[in-house]
Amino acid sequence: MIYSKIQSYYSRILVRFLCLFCLITVSTHSFSASKVLILGDSLSAGYGLKQEQGWVYLLQLAYKNKKQPIELINASISGETSGGALRRLDAILKAQQPDFVLIELGGNDGLRGFPIKSLQNNLLQLIKKTRNFGAIPAVMTIQIPPNYGLRYSNMFSNSFKKVTDNSNTRLLPFFMNDIAIDKEFMQSDGIHPNKAAQPFIRDKMEKEINNWVNATKS
Repeated sequence: MIYSKIQSYYSRILVRFLCLFCLITVSTHSFSASKVLILGDSLSAGYGLKQEQGWVYLLQLAYKNKKQPIELINASISGETSGGALRRLDAILKAQQPDFVLIELGGNDGLRGFPIKSLQNNLLQLIKKTRNFGAIPAVMTIQIPPNYGLRYSNMFSNSFKKVTDNSNTRLLPFFMNDIAIDKEFMQSDGIHPNKAAQPFIRDKMEKEINNWVNATKS
């Protein structure tokens, strides 16, 4: 009889402990940050700028100040091509464990005149690797100067919508659309945004990333 009461008492204690543990686990999971990997080139790497001046750093600071649970991981490299990113993506995914991957690539492919088919295949492979890992991909539209010829420039620009349509992937607008035409926002090379442009890019990307991340939770 006494043994039965003791057993019943410890059983109730164990049940309460397990319930408390589950509540703590759910609460912790609810407030865990969504990790967004930025896989880009010099436009996101902050070419010609200090790290704390780039849009990725500024956006992370904004998220922190607003206590918004989004963590940005900047894996962008100046001069990066879609093929170069494809070769290093597996290692980045394993090391960083992102929930989302923003692919901001293709500009250097276009500037070097790489074949359009090669660019499209690389983007599709980047999307596939991201999904196979268990993360959610998005692709940013990229544009190049028209002096590469109207036919090549149009084929290049159309590649991003073609790839995202075929792979059912979210397509984000190019964050340089309004900035590239304003000399006040551009470095002397006419390709890279300067320090003054970064807050505008930050604000654009905050809206785009928020909509993208929130869309997966609805």
